[in-house]
Amino acid sequence: MTDPRRLAFAPADANALPLHVVHQEDAPAFLAARPPAVRAWLEVQGWSGAAGDPVVLPGVNGSVAGAVIGLGDASARARSRFTLARAAAKLPEGSWVLHGELSPAERDEAALGWLLAGYRFDRYRAAKPPRARLVAPKGCDAHRLEIIANAEALTRDLINTPAADMGPDELEAAVQALASRHGAQLEVIGGGDLLTRNFPMIHAVGRASARAPRLLDLRWGTTGPMVTLVGKGVCFDTGGLDLKPSAGMLLMKKDMGGAATVIGLAEMIMAARLPVRLRVLIPAVENAVSGNAMRPRDILTSRKGLTVEVNNTDAEGRLVLADALSYACEEKPDLLVSMATLTGAARVALGPDLPPYYTDDASLAQALDHAAQQVRDPLWRMPFWDPYEPQIEPGIADLDNAPSGGMAGSITAALFLRRFAEAPRYVHFDLYCHQIADAPARPKGGVGQGARALFAALPTMLEI
Repeated sequence: MTDPRRLAFAPADANALPLHVVHQEDAPAFLAARPPAVRAWLEVQGWSGAAGDPVVLPGVNGSVAGAVIGLGDASARARSRFTLARAAAKLPEGSWVLHGELSPAERDEAALGWLLAGYRFDRYRAAKPPRARLVAPKGCDAHRLEIIANAEALTRDLINTPAADMGPDELEAAVQALASRHGAQLEVIGGGDLLTRNFPMIHAVGRASARAPRLLDLRWGTTGPMVTLVGKGVCFDTGGLDLKPSAGMLLMKKDMGGAATVIGLAEMIMAARLPVRLRVLIPAVENAVSGNAMRPRDILTSRKGLTVEVNNTDAEGRLVLADALSYACEEKPDLLVSMATLTGAARVALGPDLPPYYTDDASLAQALDHAAQQVRDPLWRMPFWDPYEPQIEPGIADLDNAPSGGMAGSITAALFLRRFAEAPRYVHFDLYCHQIADAPARPKGGVGQGARALFAALPTMLEI
C-alpha cells in the first residue's frame, strides 16, 4: 500500500534549470525580452503562450538551458486545471525551478499539480514516475502541499486496487495503518450478532458476502471541535439480487471511493495536526448474492429505529451510511460529513468531474465554495429539496431506499441520508471517484474528490 511520503519536492539546487511559466497575454513581452537565438527558437516551434506542452530551450553543446510553458489565456485557464503538470512528464531528468509572474493561488496549483502528476499505480506493474522534479516554489507551504499530494495518492491507491485485494479485511488493514501512523485508535465492530443488533442495515447489506461486514471506527485528537467523517465502504457492488449487468460492474471496485476519500482526508487532518477531535466511521461491506441476501421489498429496521423498505438492493450505499450516520450523531459532532459514490443521477446532472454536495448550512456552503475555487477541487451545491420528501416515504415503511420515477435521484438519496444525520452542521458529498481519461495531474483511474476543498475550508468552518 501507499508510502504516505513518496511524493516530494526536489531539494533546493543551485543548478536547477529554469522553467519559465507564461500567461498567453504576456507572451509577446516574454519573447521580446529573450536573446535573438532563443526568440527564434520559440517562434520556429510555434510557441505562443497557449496552454500546451513545454518547449525545451537548447544550451551550448547540446545541453538543456531551460524550458518554457504557456498557461493559455484567461478563458483557457478557467477551462482547465493543473496545466503546468504537463511539464512533469515531458521535461528531461533533473531539478527544475519556476520562473514567472504567478499569483499565490497559481503558484500553489502549479506546485501541487506537479506533485500529483508523479503518482503511479504500480502494485501490479512497474511504472516509472516522471524524471523531472520541481524545487518547491518560494512562498508556498511545501510541507502542506506534500501532505495533500500523498493523501490523494493514498486515496487513489485504495480505489485502484481490485476488489479481490481490497475487501473489508484489506480496507480495515488500511485504516489500521492510518491509525498506527498517527497514534489514533481503531475499533472494529463486527460479528453477525453484534451487527444484527446494533447496525442492522450494515449487516443486511453485507451478510451475503463470504467476506464479513464490519464498521470501522477511528478516533484521533483530544481537544477542539469534533469532526466526524463517514465514508461509504462498499468494496464491491454486484447490485445484490437486483443484479447489475456485467458492464455495470466494471467500475464497482470504486464503490468504496467514499471510504477512500475520507481516509485521504483523515491523513491530511492528522498529518497537518489540525486542532480537532477527529472520528472516521466506515461501514465496510461487499454487496454480494447468496441464499441469505436481502430481497427486494424486505423491510429493515435501522439503528435509529426508522423502518426502510428495500425497493432496490442496488441502492445499498445509503443503507450502510444510514446506520453509521445514526451512530455518529449519538455523540453530537460539531461537523458531520458523509462521502459516497452514491448515485448515477449525480453523474447525469453534473458529469464525472463536478461532484454535488448538500448542506442546509449557508456559511458552511460559502466556505466550501470559496475553498473549492482556491484549491481547484470543483464542487457544486445542490439542494435538500423538502418538497421531494414524500418520494422517500413508501407508506408501508417509514422510508423507501429507491423511490420510483427515476427523477432527482441524487436529491432523494441525500434526503434519505438527512433523516439519519441529526447534527447541527451536516454536509453530504455524492462522488464519482474515477478519472475517465488521462488529464494533467489526474491519470486515468481512481481519484479523490472534495477532500482538498474540505481540508482547506475546515479552519473557516470550525473557526480554528
